[in-house]
Amino acid sequence: MPSKPKTTSTTQRSAPHAPHAQPARAYDGHFKVSNAYRASLPDVMQSPPGAIEGARVAIQQVGIDGFMLPMRFAPTAARASASTLQARVTGTVSLEAARKGIDMSRIMRVFHEHDNEVCSPDLLVRILQQYRRAHKALEARLRVAFSFPARQRSLRSGLAGWQYYDAAYEASIACAGAPRRFVELDFVYSSACPCSAALAEHARETRGVYAIGHSQRSKARVRVEIAPGRHLDAGALREHCAAALITETQVLAKREDEQAFAELNGAHLKFVEDAARLLYARLDADSRADDFRIVCAHHESLHSHDAVSVLCKGKPGGMTADMLDFRGM
Repeated sequence: MPSKPKTTSTTQRSAPHAPHAQPARAYDGHFKVSNAYRASLPDVMQSPPGAIEGARVAIQQVGIDGFMLPMRFAPTAARASASTLQARVTGTVSLEAARKGIDMSRIMRVFHEHDNEVCSPDLLVRILQQYRRAHKALEARLRVAFSFPARQRSLRSGLAGWQYYDAAYEASIACAGAPRRFVELDFVYSSACPCSAALAEHARETRGVYAIGHSQRSKARVRVEIAPGRHLDAGALREHCAAALITETQVLAKREDEQAFAELNGAHLKFVEDAARLLYARLDADSRADDFRIVCAHHESLHSHDAVSVLCKGKPGGMTADMLDFRGM
């Protein structure tokens, strides 16, 4: 009687697994991406809510900071032609609690679609609306920081040099609200202390002692919300600062210019409180400025600390003077 064939275990019957092929350690510069291949790529942003790490809460701002690109800026009274300047972009949107993330590169791609346009607060509103829709976000914010040049003539010698101004345009949309536009500028000037000047004169007049009142390099940071339907750029804000403060620091100076600058400071003595009020008067008279905040810092040469002041327009529900960290000034 023939013997029965021996039964084998499942493990014995299974064919051995083929070893995984090692991935190629070489870049294929000739590989072409097809639509089908692109559609097969994983997108972790579309993960189910259960894949969210940490607390399942909404995020008010998520996006990019420090994206650099060249942008064109409009001519101003101090700059006869449009300029291409290096710009630093910060762009954020809100993120709902049930969504894992956003496509951050989309913010950058939108900017490149506007390469040939002149950068302005109005352009930022259009870009903002575009990427807000793409991200299906309730809120969005955008800031473009740049430094622009203006030709400055010396006070008496006839020399001329380039003064640079740190500035920024911003736009924001909150939920169903209308877009808001902002312009910000840093303006550097000299501030001669009225008290020190008076004491120096007292020493000369009463005791015949030569004394010098102290002055210091100072900075004003002015932030303006542009009124709806109006237009205000960084060049116009620079003109306001120059007209209000008078004693802007100089680029090129010969001896006659240095003497003139000393006379200019003597004619326009100012405490940090004076500087803020001078700027307030100028901005408050401009109907294009719907709201504003002025921050001034005088980097004291008498003391080891700075003198600072903050002043707002006072619009109900508008900007506030709630600021205690002046290290960036």
